[in-house]
Amino acid sequence: MSFSSLGLSAALLRAIAERAYTEATPIQAAAIPAVLRGGDVWASAQTGSGKTAAFALPLLQLLAGTPRERGRFVRALVLVPTRELAAQVGDAFRDYGRYLPAPPLKTLVVYGGVSINPQMIALGGGADIIVATPGRLLDLIAHHAVSLSAVSALVLDEADRLFALGFADELTRIFALLPTRRQTLFFSATFPSAVWQLAESLLREPTRIEIPMAPADAPDITQRAIEVDAPQRTQLLRNLIELHAWTRVLVFVATKYATEHVAEKLRRAGIEAAALHGELSQGARTAALAEFKASRIRVLVATDVAARGLDIAGLPVVVNYDLPRSPVDYEHRIGRTGRAGESGVAVSFISVETDAHFRLIEKRNRCNLPREQIAGFEPLHTAMPAVASTGGVKGKRKSKKDRLREAAGGSATRPVVADAPVRNEVQEYFPLTPRIPTQRRVGR
Repeated sequence: MSFSSLGLSAALLRAIAERAYTEATPIQAAAIPAVLRGGDVWASAQTGSGKTAAFALPLLQLLAGTPRERGRFVRALVLVPTRELAAQVGDAFRDYGRYLPAPPLKTLVVYGGVSINPQMIALGGGADIIVATPGRLLDLIAHHAVSLSAVSALVLDEADRLFALGFADELTRIFALLPTRRQTLFFSATFPSAVWQLAESLLREPTRIEIPMAPADAPDITQRAIEVDAPQRTQLLRNLIELHAWTRVLVFVATKYATEHVAEKLRRAGIEAAALHGELSQGARTAALAEFKASRIRVLVATDVAARGLDIAGLPVVVNYDLPRSPVDYEHRIGRTGRAGESGVAVSFISVETDAHFRLIEKRNRCNLPREQIAGFEPLHTAMPAVASTGGVKGKRKSKKDRLREAAGGSATRPVVADAPVRNEVQEYFPLTPRIPTQRRVGR
């Protein structure tokens, strides 16, 4: 469907044409008319489907027709989970709205990790649109820099990630400050139970839009699962980069320490690399991402701060150096490549300790990848003990009572030592309530 058939103004169509957009995506074709009608919208679509334009374009058109009130008020509020996504969404609003008639709409992006003073100054006189992370928005409200009493449209972008990152309390406080009469838009790739319940409580007779991924719409991503012992992963990564002449690689690891550690090892090997994690200053995060997008560095080693929402044009390869904790996060990680009709490659490193977890990821994402081995990096061990073969699926592992019964049945050696590494690996990916060992040795 063409954008011209969706009811958008000539100014917005001109901006769209300059970005070489030819046809609206399914989520855009369904959501833009619904938002223009002024009702609430509850929309779900796969990552990379164009959700930002689906709410930004109609909101710009609605706001362009009415003036802003005097004072520190905001008319449209967009809440996002990360600083990088906030900057990206803010750029989209400014880009799409560049040809709207004067006076121009004032769009501000506010997030933590940088000084609050320039943001407070920028908010003088209010704003038409604020794109914000929840914590910094509450800081600005506490400093009386902005009021939410005039908000006419609220957008939750990547709503599931807002909850996953622990913003539930902040969201509750923000919602309490908003006017009852407003338009509310929920956009997300998935809707877990917490987000589902929130949407039902906040939305009034919403237009519900769910865009399933048709086979023809599936991104062109070649997925690979390579078996390798954990200590050999960095050397294997170097080998793959050089063997395939990858120009840019986004590498996902589990911890901020790992980002710095892996990036440093790559730099020592002569490969330009940078780390990206939540503990970096915002300036450092912005610089690393900009250098990577401009191809001035070859490898960006990141935690899941880069897994959602970021649009890195032409990214050819994603590597799961560490597997994600959640099968849903796997989909979003590999979704950084193969965007906008381009092809991509997603590589996952699988060790004997993580094979069971990857099988669960495969099951949840309805895929079954052949295991590869690279010459010179073959794993020394290729099978876990039988007790761990289920990948932590509930009901398949032996219970504590079963293990105690086996021990009481005359076995000379209790299987505690053999089980310990397996249990710790399962806990790494499926956190359980910590338990204090209570084993007691008698007669020794």
